[in-house]
Amino acid sequence: MLKIRLRQGEKMVVNGAVLRAGAPTTLWLENDAAILRGREVMRPEEADTPARRLYFSCMMAYLDPARRQHHQHDLVALLDDLLCALESPHAKAACAALACDAANGQYYRALAHCRTLIEHEAALLGLAADSVKH
Repeated sequence: MLKIRLRQGEKMVVNGAVLRAGAPTTLWLENDAAILRGREVMRPEEADTPARRLYFSCMMAYLDPARRQHHQHDLVALLDDLLCALESPHAKAACAALACDAANGQYYRALAHCRTLIEHEAALLGLAADSVKH
């Protein structure tokens, strides 16, 4: 059983349906479902970097089982592209863990590795922006 607390106005997605709490709410999930809290949901227009596109593809594979095979194909292609571009052993390890979780159908766990890659990418982009300024 999973206990979820939502603040007033907070959103979450359950099996693709967007829910919003009208008041502070506690929910108990008593079976398997694809759940993301509002802060974990990425809109398509936010998938504007390689790591963010990977997150979006992984999120869609998690939330959309009817089209999971299509999303898996995208995920593999995006992961391959990102792996070729990365040099950091830490980031490559996150890619390997993500691939393992996705291969085992553990898309929610894979999203955590995507967040690691997004943070890595943001740090690299920040360094690149700093070097352009100087």
